Amino acid sequence: MAQFLEHAFDPEEFRREGHKLVDLLGDYLQRCRNAKPMQVLPPSEPDELVDFWTNDLKSKEFNLQDFYNTLIDQSNHIHHPRYMGHQVVPPAPVSALTEMLEALLNNGMAIYEMGPAATAIERVVIRWLARHVGLTENADGLLTSGGSAGNLTCLLAARQTMCGYNIWEEGTQADNSLAFLVSEEAHYSVSRAAHIMGWGDKGVVKVPVNSRMQLDTLKLKDTLEKARADGLNVIALVGNACSTSTGTYDPINEMADFAEANGLWFHVDGAHGGAAVMTEKYNHLTKGIERADSLVIDFHKMMLTPALTTAVLFKNGQHSFETFAQKAEYLLRNNTIKPWYDGAGRSLECTKKMLGVKVYTMIRLYGDQLFSDYITTTYDLGQTLAGMILGEKGFELAVKPDGNIVCFRYRPESYMGDINQLTTSIRKNLLDDASFYVVQTTVRNEVYLRVSLMNPFTTHDDLETLITLIKSITHKIHAMTQ
Repeated sequence: MAQFLEHAFDPEEFRREGHKLVDLLGDYLQRCRNAKPMQVLPPSEPDELVDFWTNDLKSKEFNLQDFYNTLIDQSNHIHHPRYMGHQVVPPAPVSALTEMLEALLNNGMAIYEMGPAATAIERVVIRWLARHVGLTENADGLLTSGGSAGNLTCLLAARQTMCGYNIWEEGTQADNSLAFLVSEEAHYSVSRAAHIMGWGDKGVVKVPVNSRMQLDTLKLKDTLEKARADGLNVIALVGNACSTSTGTYDPINEMADFAEANGLWFHVDGAHGGAAVMTEKYNHLTKGIERADSLVIDFHKMMLTPALTTAVLFKNGQHSFETFAQKAEYLLRNNTIKPWYDGAGRSLECTKKMLGVKVYTMIRLYGDQLFSDYITTTYDLGQTLAGMILGEKGFELAVKPDGNIVCFRYRPESYMGDINQLTTSIRKNLLDDASFYVVQTTVRNEVYLRVSLMNPFTTHDDLETLITLIKSITHKIHAMTQ
């Protein structure tokens, strides 16, 4: 056998390098856990990093552990308590260890034979989550790679079930313009799904939001009637649990009433906030989610799992077999009802990672309470920060937060300039400072800082320090413009 193949598959080298890597990551986690000062997002320019790695690739010298160290140094430090940027969870360490096991086993799950244990575990995880959501034993679903893929999967099922004919095989009919109703605050993946299905802009009928950035149920009837008068065949209603921009939950139960009364498929995008069903304190936000015909929940947002792992749930489990009704005789059974255990017939992926194994590991090792404690802790942090903002002169909230996403800004009393420009400058200075990582968003055409409090070890002192830093940056900006 070729020398390099022997070297690449040497179990003893794997053992040695693996121990070194675990020690390296353990030290890294300890630094993050102790909130050691570090640049949470090290400032960099894309082209400069490309040049760095281009030159590295040309170098004759290479040390694996040095490579790992450099990669850590240049990365966004999700596990640091002052990471408050996008909706990305700091994965529980055991889930990362389990992912290493999955990567080495590499059981692609297109068919049962290619991933027997992982296929069975995925089904157990789906049933576990369905019970927590409040679905009956008739429910079914699958795991897929991300909320965008999950939303598309659900809306494809809605299309196949509600359009009145076999659209998968017969294609779109010119005289049947399909559409769904959705909050104007919905995630772009929902609109993208409509465009992927060929519905165009007209296929996404946006419902106005109220003062809390929730879909305004008082506008649903008129919006639906107008869409139908315009010749659209509205087949579905989509709710947010919660919205990405502000973290606000739509009134799910009222929307379920409307969908039921008007013969619409009801889908809930619970990618971020659907997991609140796991808590006693915040499950009221998801009231009615069990009435959805379909929903998605990301394990990699609020359930401590590395990206990407998304649950797709159907109230009527048979609908999960109708999404992709194509033939693929060399993989799937002939054109009959497909067995549940050959997953390629029900998901976008053919080959699929062993997505359920890391979730199952956490359930068995720590129990359901791990997820409840995590969600409650981070949602509590959101409420704490909102209270602090309201108590600080010059600070204002875009909207009272439901959970751990908080949108706010700072306007000193003496500042008479453009508040949107000021907020954008504050955020740029925060990036340059790099001791925190926050992002920004636009709410009602106004710019706000936006934090997603994803780390359960973020403290009140961290939040106080962030507020103080924002004041300091603002006063420097203000002084420079005088």
